[in-house]
Amino acid sequence: MIAIRPATGGDVAAIDALLRRSFPAADEALLVQRLCIDGDMVLTLVADDEETGALAGMVAFSRMDVRVNDVALAAVALAPVAVAAAYRQQGVAEALIAAGHRHLGDAGYLLSFVLGDPAYYGRFGYAADLARGFDSPYAGDYLMALALQDGKLPCGVRSIAAHASAFAALGEQAAV
Repeated sequence: MIAIRPATGGDVAAIDALLRRSFPAADEALLVQRLCIDGDMVLTLVADDEETGALAGMVAFSRMDVRVNDVALAAVALAPVAVAAAYRQQGVAEALIAAGHRHLGDAGYLLSFVLGDPAYYGRFGYAADLARGFDSPYAGDYLMALALQDGKLPCGVRSIAAHASAFAALGEQAAV
């Protein structure tokens, strides 16, 4: 049985280890560290195996600067999501992401953005059409958004959709 809960300070080492095992490079682990240090982390959830106490997965949502008609909207970026190898293909990522969406929607957030594979994130309701028109260095088919308030999004001129500065630092690390 998997239990989903907000991450605590006691989870930091296990989350870092999971991210380093789950991805080919340390980029996602460094991203999470930087988001936390910069104060841009909005929500981190973990999935625990209730029987063994093992960390089965995690998902993070960070602050974004998003504007429509020059009015700031409460928005987040989903990244990263990771599931330990022994728990993959069991619905852990789906449960984490759905729990995050519920929590953020209840907290009043309007939009969640993700940069990733449309085939994967499309099943959670993310769509490139909703992200189109926002000025972002990540604009294109892989930048997708999801309206968290029952599909409602203010009408108007979309302008900026800026991720936290930690995302830009990922590119700088790769270039070094």
